[in-house]
Amino acid sequence: MIKIQTAVAAAAVLATTFAATVSADTLDDVVDRGTLRCGVVLDFPPIGYRDANNEPAGFDVDYCADLAAALEVEYEIMPLTWSERLPAIVTGRADVVFGATSDSLQRARTVGFSIPYAVYYAQGVVSADSGITTFDDIRGKRVAAAVGTVPEQEWLKIAAEWGEEANYQGYQSENEVFLAVAQGKADIGLTTNTAVLPITQQYENILAGPRMPWTTDYTSVVAKRQDVSWLNYLNLFVTHQARSGRYQELWGKYVGGDAPELRIPGVMY
Repeated sequence: MIKIQTAVAAAAVLATTFAATVSADTLDDVVDRGTLRCGVVLDFPPIGYRDANNEPAGFDVDYCADLAAALEVEYEIMPLTWSERLPAIVTGRADVVFGATSDSLQRARTVGFSIPYAVYYAQGVVSADSGITTFDDIRGKRVAAAVGTVPEQEWLKIAAEWGEEANYQGYQSENEVFLAVAQGKADIGLTTNTAVLPITQQYENILAGPRMPWTTDYTSVVAKRQDVSWLNYLNLFVTHQARSGRYQELWGKYVGGDAPELRIPGVMY
């Protein structure tokens, strides 16, 4: 009798696990719903921002629109801060996040990542009177970055080596970072190369600063970690965007110049 009960209980567990696995199919959910919910960081021009009409615009917004078109559904943009990117996926508020998210091993324990869809490198923007022209000039200066970003994480490692953690300032958005530099509250704000030109055009007292020493940032579309079929679809979509020339087209439209190579040297993607 005990063996039978055990077998029944085991069968129930397997059935529950199977049902949970089957239900975790975002691809079907999006098609059935008729709407794709995209999380996008909108204070990251020209990748994500609001246009003159206060409407979402930028590289990531167009990428979302392209994915929706491929799925033959509508789309909606969910504005996110940097620190909200992963929670939006974990809680099911968003189907995908386009938000310059690096595919770190630590993050991969929480969410799933597509193959790279965009590539960036970190660079600073500095106040005109900061005296910062090289990376070493940052010693002793006040450094600002957005909370939950790779620039913040990488800078804190360097700050610890230099014994300058007290000089760091964390902000919830990059707009706050840039404003802190413009108002003289910080000497340098850490961002990506794509944001430097629009920010230096926006603020007269902000200049392009030095490139940061950490590695090139390969970023991915973020989705639920358990949803393998959805991640497979996203991988195919990213591949199609690159193969069709759409990736280059969007990069040229919003950033300018040749789009960075998505393939990591020595790695098969």
